[in-house]
Amino acid sequence: MNSRCCAFVWLLLLSGSAFAADTSLPPMSPVGLWLITLGIVFLIAEAVLPNYGVIGLGGIIMFVIGALILGNADLPVPMMIGLGLLSALLLLALIIRALKTRPRNAVSGDAGLVGSVTAVTTVHAQNPHNGWVQLQGEHWQVLSTTPLHTGQSVRVVGRNGLLLQVSATDAAQYGE
Repeated sequence: MNSRCCAFVWLLLLSGSAFAADTSLPPMSPVGLWLITLGIVFLIAEAVLPNYGVIGLGGIIMFVIGALILGNADLPVPMMIGLGLLSALLLLALIIRALKTRPRNAVSGDAGLVGSVTAVTTVHAQNPHNGWVQLQGEHWQVLSTTPLHTGQSVRVVGRNGLLLQVSATDAAQYGE
């Protein structure tokens, strides 16, 4: 995926240069060119690294300052359009990447266990309030305020270390 992105960026860069190749370029400031180049490199690094916009913001600032410095050099319009499209595509990739890293619901730990529904696999013969369930690929010991039956559907209402507090799913609807 990253090689496709880099190939596409180089294709855009070369196409902008090809459109501008038929005109003679005025003398350009090397500082402006370096700032634009570093800005593009920083935007690409932002899309790859998980740093939440710090490098990307610096890249955008460098790109804009470099474009302003080169703006005095009377660059051909196709080259400016190519650079503008390149920066817009990189910014779009940055935004998409940032949206994909948004917080998601917890699927492990207490947040993933509490509220889960499973069936009782084993009930202790001496204590019908105590038993075992299979949940999230693990074998858990459970404790209930009501007697448990093998195959009964229960909902996890809490956890105390390695012991899960459960209640029958029909009783949980009525506030147990």
